[in-house]
Amino acid sequence: MSDYLMRSLLFVPAHNQRLMDSAIKAEADVLLFDIEDSVQPVENKQKARDLAVKMISEGAFKDKVIFPRINDRESGQLLKDVTQLTIDGITGFMYPKAKKGEDIYFFDKLLETIEYEKGIPVGTFKIIPLIETASAVLNAQDICNASSRVVAIAYGSEDFIADLEGQHDLEHESLFVPRNMIAMAARACKVIPIDTVQVRVKDLEDLEQNLILSKKLGYEGMLCLNPIELSLVHRYFSPSEQDVYEAKEILRLDKEARENNQGVAIMNGKFVGPPFVLKANKILKKHQKITSKKNG
Repeated sequence: MSDYLMRSLLFVPAHNQRLMDSAIKAEADVLLFDIEDSVQPVENKQKARDLAVKMISEGAFKDKVIFPRINDRESGQLLKDVTQLTIDGITGFMYPKAKKGEDIYFFDKLLETIEYEKGIPVGTFKIIPLIETASAVLNAQDICNASSRVVAIAYGSEDFIADLEGQHDLEHESLFVPRNMIAMAARACKVIPIDTVQVRVKDLEDLEQNLILSKKLGYEGMLCLNPIELSLVHRYFSPSEQDVYEAKEILRLDKEARENNQGVAIMNGKFVGPPFVLKANKILKKHQKITSKKNG
């Protein structure tokens, strides 16, 4: 299980001073300073880099986990992005439009070169690939395994639907298979699966339906476009009081059974086998991360 808490990843257009200021108070687990799609025209990308560096250097985001979404390798902006943004206060980068593992391997080596040049320990900056094409979905496991820097992968549904030439229906049926495949690829590679954005931004009822499905599919967090989503997102991706109580009880009964040579413990008429114990440990570890963040 990753050491990162990534229930919510909030996009913040990095050229927009007002939105950057408001992000200081946002309760998102991760801030995605956007240098890519939301920063237009292209002249604004340098403004976004400069503003991000200035505010981070001044300590505005000292307690935040920051992953700028940079531009892809074909944009002509990537080298500028990483040269300027490989600084203290940046945890890593969201890499867009990764189509195969080779893209992430290339980006890993670019980061390695810059770390060497700047005297930064190699491997400092982590990567979250953004899965946005049909090719990327089919290559998701390869993308996860392309670099030890990869800590999560995230689904970008709108670019995917455009690439697929499909339709984003109201029931989200067209997204079900790729969402499932991305979550499985992430879990198979022991990285965090992050679900796609809520397109109907202020429709909290639809967001809740998406969160219910997202959790069933194994996702651990969600990309967010608006701070109003954060409370609901955190509720669904955080263990409830009942979850924590049951996890502690499972571990207690398991320990008691082993100490008394009773074999497998029983709780509420169910055998407490190894999968239950594993899940209980994960729940308590996540609860501890959330508690530490609140107390921090």
